[in-house]
Amino acid sequence: MNKEILVDANKFAIRVAVVEDGTPVELYVEQTGSERLVGNIYLGKVQNVLPGMQAAFVDIGLEKNAFLYAGDVFFPGDQYDELEQLPETRKIGDLLKPGQNVLVQVAKDPVGTKGARVTTHITLAGRSLVLMPTVDYVGVSRRIEKEDERTRLRKILNEIKPKNKGVIVRTASAGKTKEAFQEDLDSLLTLYEDIEKKSKKTKAPALMHAEQSLLFRTVRDLLMKDVDRVFVNDQEAFEKLKEIADVMAPKLKPRILFKDSEALFDRYETEAKIENALSRQVWLKSGGYLVIDRAEAMTIIDVNTGKYVGKDNLEKTITNTNCEAAKEIAVQLRLRDIGGIVIIDFIDMEKEADRQKVLQTLKDAMRDDHTRSHVFGFTHLGLVELTRKKTGRSIGDTLKVTCPYCQGEAKVLSPYTVFNRLRKQTLQVLKGCKMRRIYIEVSPDVAAAMEELMKKDGELFPEARDADFYVKANPALHAEKFTVKPLPDKRVAEAKKNCRIMH
Repeated sequence: MNKEILVDANKFAIRVAVVEDGTPVELYVEQTGSERLVGNIYLGKVQNVLPGMQAAFVDIGLEKNAFLYAGDVFFPGDQYDELEQLPETRKIGDLLKPGQNVLVQVAKDPVGTKGARVTTHITLAGRSLVLMPTVDYVGVSRRIEKEDERTRLRKILNEIKPKNKGVIVRTASAGKTKEAFQEDLDSLLTLYEDIEKKSKKTKAPALMHAEQSLLFRTVRDLLMKDVDRVFVNDQEAFEKLKEIADVMAPKLKPRILFKDSEALFDRYETEAKIENALSRQVWLKSGGYLVIDRAEAMTIIDVNTGKYVGKDNLEKTITNTNCEAAKEIAVQLRLRDIGGIVIIDFIDMEKEADRQKVLQTLKDAMRDDHTRSHVFGFTHLGLVELTRKKTGRSIGDTLKVTCPYCQGEAKVLSPYTVFNRLRKQTLQVLKGCKMRRIYIEVSPDVAAAMEELMKKDGELFPEARDADFYVKANPALHAEKFTVKPLPDKRVAEAKKNCRIMH
């Protein structure tokens, strides 16, 4: 498999795309002024403790207080077996008090009306391992599958792990020596000691440690042995990446190449593919398509046969479409960085064997995703449930804003509905004034609907046959907005030039 990383950088934004065999599978964006908060460590001050919710709100210096769940409060030496939450026997009122200072790390970015979710379980990632200074744990990445290598790595970690602290070996560390781990661990321990010292001298709320930049994370988390080339189109970013790689991945440094091109993302049509991938509807090669709808609580994906009619029989056509959709869904989840609950409505299949084939196809496709996910299978309603670890904003949330017209509802009032509202207001205005000329400003769609209704019914305001209505179509006007006001004599000549007179 050919794997490349494309880094498109300028002073306003950095975009990083991971491309596998010509297809973008991951996209990361860091824009000036909207950097992600996940990984940042703050000295916070507890504002409220809510026993009924088993949670506390913590002021970390952001616009909204952060949310700290009782299961995310850890003490030095706690056992963190298999990364499960601590037992619910711990009560939030026994753990935290209002006004108390607490060192926390952002686990999820603020989303919508919700503040950031934080935890006292601090994690600091290095190139080869992750340090967990607040829990006692030894772990090895699940993506390292050889049992003898896992045993070797665990043995090394148990030898170098500080007392009451935890470490996890990262995927890229297979085959590394004890000395390499020790060097990385010492660096992370020094960093955490500096954070602790700083927190004791600082007044809360305050930022203690900011997560590294996207360029740093690209080398630390993405530049692995299976990456063939890294193309960068900005000289400053290129030098920075080489500098980081010189420390973290010196053997892979020659794979970082400078490509002076503003259109770097045109390579493999990456720009166009990303643009298509961010749309609500995603076409499959066969002619079928996906519809992806995001809600605050979950993501819903609908699978349709579309233009695909198959060759043999209906059952085979449906199964083939569902299998192709399962592969594309795995790609879309990675590319859009969709997290949380995902519900998939595959096309109905009658045979259990076909359902299992589709389910296995989905599970196999999800194995390439380094973000933790779990496929639960089909429900009684024939829907597939899966979860994917959610840490921050998806790419859609990063690159888009809520529509100012529909406020996120994805619908606006129809032109005829708007006209009915306009008609009522117009008649009210007529009752309150002596003038029999009314100026009306509407969007082009509503103006067209009024024209159509007048052709069909002959008149729009039969209750006011003695009045003239000057209607102007304004393309800049919101689809649901309109203006209705009396038209004075001095404005009549101008209105005749710009408006359509209706009755």
